[in-house]
Amino acid sequence: MKATAIRVALGLLVGGILGYGWHRLVGCSTGACPLTATPLRGISYGAAMGLLWALSR
Repeated sequence: MKATAIRVALGLLVGGILGYGWHRLVGCSTGACPLTATPLRGISYGAAMGLLWALSR
């Protein structure tokens, strides 16, 4: 149980960090890109992907 909670927390954290990095490095300046228009969307999308990855293992 404890290992699963740690894996989920790390998945969310690492995914959020990568999502923010994606927003900063690749995100569009016009705001027309749906996933990277704002930092919150990039972090949320990254955290969701990290959660899916953590739960799939």
